[in-house]
Amino acid sequence: MKFGFIMFPTQDAIPPGDFGVLLEDRGFESLFMPDHTHIPAVTPERYDVMNLPPEFKNGMDAFVALGAIAQATTTLQIGTAVVLVTERDPIVTAKEVASVDVLSGGRMNFGVGPGWINQEMRNHGTHPDDRWAVMRERVQAMQQVWTRDIASYHGDFVDFDRITSWPKPVRKPYPPVLVAGNGPNVAKRVIAYGDEWIPMVRPGVLDQIAEFKKTARKPGSDQPIPVTLFGGELDDVDSYAAAGIDRVLFWVRPAGTAAMTRTVDQIALRLGSRLR
Repeated sequence: MKFGFIMFPTQDAIPPGDFGVLLEDRGFESLFMPDHTHIPAVTPERYDVMNLPPEFKNGMDAFVALGAIAQATTTLQIGTAVVLVTERDPIVTAKEVASVDVLSGGRMNFGVGPGWINQEMRNHGTHPDDRWAVMRERVQAMQQVWTRDIASYHGDFVDFDRITSWPKPVRKPYPPVLVAGNGPNVAKRVIAYGDEWIPMVRPGVLDQIAEFKKTARKPGSDQPIPVTLFGGELDDVDSYAAAGIDRVLFWVRPAGTAAMTRTVDQIALRLGSRLR
């Protein structure tokens, strides 16, 4: 089992590249960046965003931060956990993912999710009822851009014909697509257009993961599909291993360099020989 971190990169926190170097030096496997382009302002009708931590609205762009991490590190896996593809143009996003993969020498991991703040989606022109279909089409369209010199895609929400876009990803056929979600249909989505599953820690998730590892297979393969756990707890690492989880990502609040170094060192000490 591998271990990594998730943190919103903010102006006052440890710089993304420095955080990547810190984790690489301590033997951690990965660093993933979350994604919110904005947060709707709190109003009496917008109670669902009232208690969000400030980093949700003041975090830097995930791909800009990943570019900095890519250039500062050499072995650390990097990725998104998760990009809200319902809020991003697929042609532009395909180029961003491929560019980070090139800058990192093939270390990019593309975690995707549909979003959960309805007005945030609406501000980008996506109706919440369409979010899963929009995500599927945009991911599939990006896969065409990454793998074809001349790419086309014709769907209900994405439509383009005969485009060229470089660079192409270093990792072939493209960086792993980690599909988020904890609902009953997530296995179908992972099998249809993903390479891995990235569920969040929720009640019952370990039973769900164990069943997924037993039954979910990509067409033509008898190998279990990898699972990355979003927001794992240090005290539950043994249970995660028993469930067959491949990677655990610890969620940490943004903090300055000294404070983050102490946090990372404490977690590394607890993990001990589990770190590579």
